[in-house]
Amino acid sequence: MSIREWPELERPREKLLARGCGALSDAELVAVLLGSGLPGKDAIALGRELLVAAGTLGALLADPHASALRLRGIGPAKRARLVAALELARRSLAEQLAERPALGNPRESGDYLSAQLRHLPYEVFGCLFLDNRHRVLAFEELFRGTVDGASVHPREVVRACLRHNASAVIFAHNHPSGVAEPSAADRAITRELKEALQLVGVRVLDHLVIGSGAPTSMAALGWM
Repeated sequence: MSIREWPELERPREKLLARGCGALSDAELVAVLLGSGLPGKDAIALGRELLVAAGTLGALLADPHASALRLRGIGPAKRARLVAALELARRSLAEQLAERPALGNPRESGDYLSAQLRHLPYEVFGCLFLDNRHRVLAFEELFRGTVDGASVHPREVVRACLRHNASAVIFAHNHPSGVAEPSAADRAITRELKEALQLVGVRVLDHLVIGSGAPTSMAALGWM
């Protein structure tokens, strides 16, 4: 039986419109994005298979091209829809962040930075640049590494802060392992960067470690 033959309020699209996104499972939401299934496989079953192939929803949205290629019949149109969904979510969060008068606590910046970095299979070190009232100027990925780490160069961080005319900065990097526990190396580079930026009058407000759960704030731990 195809989805079109299901009771109307059990179909993913109709259920979403009637009851909201929260009423749908991950597979059903993916099915809505895909629009249709494959011969002999409805969109929900296809969405479920894609999620299993990718491992997690974040991994699927981060790299749907590689995951979807494992399944015969998934064309560029469906892959493009998944990529677009992630990008729309990122841009929406960026707009919300930019509209706030100022960042007041680690959770506000953590929500945005998690969306930027959590899904990546390699380690990235980025900076959120702020003005003297802690309003967002820009976010930039500065260094990219592997699952083992990213080399961070203080000179490049200082240069980026000056380029954005930042008065303050929040660092963030992801742990692809999913464990958001700052390492000794994370704490050491944070101290080194803080000392370098003091020379040019830029304050380091926080360093967030992004894992599979809530980000870990070094400022909240008293390590700044």
